[in-house]
Amino acid sequence: MLTLRVLKLSLLRRLGAASAAARAAERPPPCRPRVFPARSNHSRGYSSEGGSKYNRPMRQFAEENEANPQPLIYYVVPSALIVFAGLVTFVHYNDEKRAVTQEAQQTSVPKRCTTNRPAIGGPFKLYDTENNEVTESKLRGNWTLMYFGYTSCPDIGPAEVQKMADAVKLLESKYGTKITPLFITIDPQRDSPAQLKAYLSEFDPRIIGLTGSINAVRQIAQEYRVFFKKVDDIGQDYLVESSHNMYLLDPCLETARCFGAEYEASDLAEAITMEIQKASKSSTN
Repeated sequence: MLTLRVLKLSLLRRLGAASAAARAAERPPPCRPRVFPARSNHSRGYSSEGGSKYNRPMRQFAEENEANPQPLIYYVVPSALIVFAGLVTFVHYNDEKRAVTQEAQQTSVPKRCTTNRPAIGGPFKLYDTENNEVTESKLRGNWTLMYFGYTSCPDIGPAEVQKMADAVKLLESKYGTKITPLFITIDPQRDSPAQLKAYLSEFDPRIIGLTGSINAVRQIAQEYRVFFKKVDDIGQDYLVESSHNMYLLDPCLETARCFGAEYEASDLAEAITMEIQKASKSSTN
């Protein structure tokens, strides 16, 4: 009896183990977490094998730049542009500074010198009776009475020079005014400095005589719109036709007035005084 019971228990255990194995085989396997491979952050369009310069180390990139230098034009053009911009800035600054300086100078010039007038006169370079060079700058600052003539003139020339000398004397004695009398020859071929000095000393030694080359005399005559021409030219014996006008120049060397041969010395002195007084009033206003 005992042996039969042992066999029965052994059989039941085997049957239980077999059913447990069958149930275990039918049960689904437990879920395991999926492990994904690590992704490298690469930009699309580039391989991950180091083909892009952005994936290379900085040192390697610098070495490649040294091995493959940029063309010289990449450095010359920017440098040239910087230099050009600096030059433009420098020129612009100098122009502004020059404009400010000119404005400051104009403020110190009398109003009479800044008024618009006909373009009569201009720069010149002549020589006085002592062979000293005289330019327009030496006349600046004084009132000047200018006459164009020549020492060989037979009639009207000496009369005009005498009228100039008398007007200068009247201005000093009657009106207390000093001006610079100026005689410019239109016959430089015959009127040497010594000839001018001897001729003008017969009228008034204060009259300044000027001569120069033919081109220099022709230039100043054109600037002051003086007409002259040789006539009856027979060697050194000739006359010179000219316009016998006197020009009154203010201290800025602008033509204040022109006087013809019809003026007498007293009328000339009075007219000059009126022009000087008018200019004095306009400069003070």
